[in-house]
Amino acid sequence: MRDLKKYTSRQLYQLIENDPRESRKSWMMWLCQSDGKRNSNNEFIQFWQQGNHAVELSTNNMLDQRLDYLHQNPVKAGLVYEPHHYVYSSAIIYAGGQGLLDIEMI
Repeated sequence: MRDLKKYTSRQLYQLIENDPRESRKSWMMWLCQSDGKRNSNNEFIQFWQQGNHAVELSTNNMLDQRLDYLHQNPVKAGLVYEPHHYVYSSAIIYAGGQGLLDIEMI
């Protein structure tokens, strides 16, 4: 989990940093950098929350619930009105559109 968080945080931070369409770029970069400075476990940024709360996804229903939870996070945070409007989400792919990254649908 540590390696996944480390890799994805760097990749996502670079996407945000290099995307000229992202209107909240300065705010998101500042947020990641500020959180990173407050935590001595980080070298530069903190993208993910600390901790690991693994949940076994043993049924399709549980998998669908967790995926819906992930897709709803930007909506609950007030960043977008619909999950598929958030450019950094896989929700657009599940809605039939094209996302920034290729994913394997589950």
